[in-house]
Amino acid sequence: MEQWAILSGIEGNLGAYEAVLADIRRQRVSDLYILGDFVGFQGDNEAVIQRLQSPEAGELEPQICIGWWEEQCFNLYGLGGLPDAPELVEQEGADAVQRLWESVSRQSVQWMRSLHFGFHELDCLLIHGSTVGYADVLTPDTPAMQLCDRLIRADANHLFCGRSGRTFECWVTPTQLNSTVTTLDGTQPTQDQSKSARRVIGVGSVGCNPGEATYTLYSPGSNQLSFRTVNYGQAQYGRTKREKVKGFGS
Repeated sequence: MEQWAILSGIEGNLGAYEAVLADIRRQRVSDLYILGDFVGFQGDNEAVIQRLQSPEAGELEPQICIGWWEEQCFNLYGLGGLPDAPELVEQEGADAVQRLWESVSRQSVQWMRSLHFGFHELDCLLIHGSTVGYADVLTPDTPAMQLCDRLIRADANHLFCGRSGRTFECWVTPTQLNSTVTTLDGTQPTQDQSKSARRVIGVGSVGCNPGEATYTLYSPGSNQLSFRTVNYGQAQYGRTKREKVKGFGS
């Protein structure tokens, strides 16, 4: 049976990634997706990049897309739209520029540029933030109308995202939803959008919380979803938990 493992937020934490890979090997996973932020300030970015580029014998080839931290690397190396990396400075401080510069080589940044923005598989979109951008943070606290907008933009029934670092399942069931498009020729006719239930899924974070890594398993054939917590460096591995949020609507 087809089953996906969906990760995000390794952030240079090779030990956390290895622990998750060990847990994945026990889950009969068919596809491995990494939704960005595999570099960061924790651990060894170059070691993580080399591990991603060279899976061991018998391991799945990871399908990787870009996240917020990778975008900051592009900016620092003059390959992005904001060469001064103002978002990085605002979030992490001025010292972050030098720290990130020293921890990721130009060769690795060139490899990152070959990666995808996201993956559209079946009726699912797997992406770091959303189609709006890498920095778009979706959580259970995001207004329902905004979640609905992101799902429509993605043209997906299931939007998997990693930017928040949280695990959650948030259903959106609009009762009435119309959209209009304004062009240079004027406002186009109103369109009645599908009112079927859709959901946004936060896939967790592998490397942000020392000692605890979270990721998501998804079976597209049955739509079965589960969140995994791996306590690495401790005796307990693979504890499963679920966090569901219901009742969202327009």
